[in-house]
Amino acid sequence: MTSAAHSQSVPVTERRFLLPFILITSLFFLWAFGVNLNDILIPHLKRAFGLSDFQSSYIQVAFFGGYCLAAFPAGRLMERIGYKRGILVGLALCAAGAVLFVPASSAHVYTYFLVALFVMACGQSFLEVAANPYATILGPAESAERRLNFAQSFNAVGAVMSPLVGRAFILTGSEYTQAQIAAMSAAQLEAYRASEASTVKGPYLVVAAIFVVVGVMIALTHLPEVHDVETGDAEKIDAENDSVFAHPHLLKGVLAQFFYVGAQVGVASFVIRYAQFSVPGMAAKTAAIYLLCHQIGFMLGRFIGSGMMKRIAAPPLLAAFAAGSLTCTVVALLTTGIVPVLAVVLIGFFHSIMFPTIFALSIKNLGPLMKRGSSLLVMAIIGGAVFPAIMGRISDATSIQRAFVVPLLCYAYILYFAMAGYKPLPVSAASAAAAGTEEA
Repeated sequence: MTSAAHSQSVPVTERRFLLPFILITSLFFLWAFGVNLNDILIPHLKRAFGLSDFQSSYIQVAFFGGYCLAAFPAGRLMERIGYKRGILVGLALCAAGAVLFVPASSAHVYTYFLVALFVMACGQSFLEVAANPYATILGPAESAERRLNFAQSFNAVGAVMSPLVGRAFILTGSEYTQAQIAAMSAAQLEAYRASEASTVKGPYLVVAAIFVVVGVMIALTHLPEVHDVETGDAEKIDAENDSVFAHPHLLKGVLAQFFYVGAQVGVASFVIRYAQFSVPGMAAKTAAIYLLCHQIGFMLGRFIGSGMMKRIAAPPLLAAFAAGSLTCTVVALLTTGIVPVLAVVLIGFFHSIMFPTIFALSIKNLGPLMKRGSSLLVMAIIGGAVFPAIMGRISDATSIQRAFVVPLLCYAYILYFAMAGYKPLPVSAASAAAAGTEEA
């Protein structure tokens, strides 16, 4: 019996884990706002502060830099305090970061927005480190990839809602040309920037309140401290004598996650910019519709992909989605008009299963090293800071269209990981490799 066929008879989770799984799934929905509102903030603050594409990418640098720096401490802390307390720490940091948008808006200083995003991202890093592996172990090992994809599907629902919220409450629709801005007096320019900056206060205060409410609910609910279990091998791993660096499939997965998040964030960050480039004269508020469609495709792909995993094993499905992303990016690079815009929109669908599938495949056979492996995979989210900045540089020097060569290279590596790089060593071989590393 193939693993794909076997998964048809395996439940997503067990009845005793149902309530914890629902609460964990709610976190995936919630933190989508923090990540995906950035795609609205980039064109909004670019206009409000007169930024270049490269300068506007600092938003992602600050956000995903926070993700990276907090990930390893989060994993080590959770080894001491457990999943539940780690999640509560993350929710508190997220709420604090969202509240910091209020003084940042009042001060009209771009750097203050970056600080608020950094704090918020540190909290979301805690949530990622805890929630992703926790979802994989709340049920049978055979359905770990499908369970994580299902939980991440609700992250995609939040990703769809955030452009709607951002378009309605953050994007004002008042756009001026560079010539009009240059003609403004100092007082007029300051009033314009203050007006644009103030629109973020309401949405982020609501987000902060939701983080607090969910935190209270989790604090009052019993979450079982499930011990990390083996997800593919009956042999045990010795957490004291083994090393995460003795598992090449994990290291390849960390690199794949680095490339994936870089591509996903880079593409989403510049959907609006790309649409305006391809269709001259398009307003940002109109172009935001394409971002919404991009996120809807992402959401549909999560649910469809989760269902497809009942019949198709995770690695070949990941390979097919990586190939689809490659094809769409080639179209975006080589064609003009509305067709490449639609291709960029379609990339959202193919992005859908990548993060959870890479994550689940990478932590196979880690046993008690799962929290540390999870930390490395969350640290790889720094790709979301690196690649948008590279794309912004290329865009400023040439065009936003040429910048899409960056995600093209990312998808090529993900395709390799899906076809060969994901395969773990047997536990005995990994232990031997760890021993060899210690002797060296």
